[in-house]
Formats: sequence, structure tokens, C-alpha cells
Amino acid sequence: MLMRTDSFRELDRLAQQLMGPGTWSRPSAMPMDAYRDGDEYVVAFDLPGVSPDAIDIDVERNMLTVRAERRPVAKGDDVQMELSERPLGAFSRQIVLADTLDTERIAADYEAGVLTLRIPIAERAKPRKITISGESSRKEISG
Repeated sequence: MLMRTDSFRELDRLAQQLMGPGTWSRPSAMPMDAYRDGDEYVVAFDLPGVSPDAIDIDVERNMLTVRAERRPVAKGDDVQMELSERPLGAFSRQIVLADTLDTERIAADYEAGVLTLRIPIAERAKPRKITISGESSRKEISG
């Protein structure tokens, strides 16, 4: 049998055990990716094992807040836990959105434990061509 150890994973798990699960007043952070895809800004949050009804998304001005809670699985009287490494409790992440994003049209999708938010780039922030107006003929100054 081959065993591999990762000392950083062990430290992370130890810190999580000492701090305990996240609460609504002191939530744990959730991992995320953020990138631009054409005319959209995409933010993906890892929330495996979280029920969609336990996810809350708010936008106030330009502050995006995502909150989620992973609850323990109901166990019977005969169940004895041997190992519990998956974190439980509350998770939260806040992101300041640029003024160039259209927060009125955010779309949210939750699939396979990943919450994906698609935020369109505002029309006013897209590049546009400016036409120049003025006289097209030259005038000669005589004196």
C-alpha cells in the first residue's frame, strides 16, 4: 500500500479543526475562480455538498456577497463516525465589482457543486467608435 502525505494539507486540516466550522458571524472562505469570457465576467465558487437552497447571493451597489451553509448529513442512532474531513458550517465571500459591470443582469447557475455567476459587461464600458465632426474643406487666410 502506498501512502503519500502532504504536510500542508495536514496543517490546513488541523487549523480547521481548531477554529471549528464557520458560523454566520465568522464564516469560512470558499475557493473561487474569476475570469473574463468575451462580454461577461465569470466567477465560479466551489461549494460541493451544499444544497442550492442553502446558497444566498446579494448585490448592494458594487459589493457582491455569496453565503452558503453545508449542513451535516442526518445520521441514524447506529452510525459511528470514523473520519470527518469535509468542512461543515457557513461559508462566505465578498467581491467588489467594477462599475463597468451590469449588476442588474447577473445570472447564477449551480451544477456539480460549482456556483457560477455570469456578470455582463455594461454597454457604457464596451469599446465604441467616435466619429469626428467638423469642416471638411480648408479655408485659406489672406492678409
